Amino acid sequence: MIALLLALGSSLAYGCADFLGGLGARKAHVLRTVMIAAPASLTVELLLWPFLGASFSPATLAWGAASGLASAAAFALLYRTLAIGPMNVLSPLTALVSALLPAGVGMLQGENLGPAGLIGLPLALAAVVLVSAGGGTGTTRPSRTALLLAFGAGAAIALQLVFLHQAPSDSGVGPLVVGRAVSSAVVLAAAGLARRRLGSEKPAYAMSMTAGVLDSVANLLFLLAARSGDLAVVAVITALYPAGTVLLARGVLAERIHRGQLVGLGTAAVAVGLLALT
Repeated sequence: MIALLLALGSSLAYGCADFLGGLGARKAHVLRTVMIAAPASLTVELLLWPFLGASFSPATLAWGAASGLASAAAFALLYRTLAIGPMNVLSPLTALVSALLPAGVGMLQGENLGPAGLIGLPLALAAVVLVSAGGGTGTTRPSRTALLLAFGAGAAIALQLVFLHQAPSDSGVGPLVVGRAVSSAVVLAAAGLARRRLGSEKPAYAMSMTAGVLDSVANLLFLLAARSGDLAVVAVITALYPAGTVLLARGVLAERIHRGQLVGLGTAAVAVGLLALT
């Protein structure tokens, strides 16, 4: 039950971070937003270090660095995917892959969900697709390149979660610190190489910093959830992060919640209830 609540908190924090990051990216080039968000996220993890502890064994360094590289790849692939479109097809595909791969790893590692979990897990996967699908009614078919990029983005997100889970359980926030340092270095290097294409618009500093802080909180909650529960359940619940983005868009931007998304939110509630019984 604790793992489930932590995973829900992680999902909500990821959804809020994505919402604020998306708003920030509307005001300036997305790399300008991430250049502020990534160091802010790293600062939070460094501040948590004295309270939660951290060790940096070779395994922690390896898995943390791997998660950082996967995080940087996920960022690049995800935004490239959404730029190509259509979003209403590619976004749920990315979310579904990001949930399925960690769930498969957990099952292969011998996690036993029980009857309620075996029903709740497919329902949660269905909710991920419904909530993230939006209300697009276009009939444009995605290209093969777009589908490959969407799959790659989902796989990179999934690998980030799996790599964090594989880090030693007694390493504290060590994997997060290493991972964020690596991903920040990659992002800053990419921004340096592309500086001529970043434009002159100033980023939304407060919004970008808040997105980075929330992303750090989401990573921490996921790590704690994965250490205290089944990866299959935690990863799928975490992948419900589009629900937080959808609800914030409704409350802040007055965006319409479409019928399929409402069904997805209801399905998610039922799935969470079933998974709580496992």
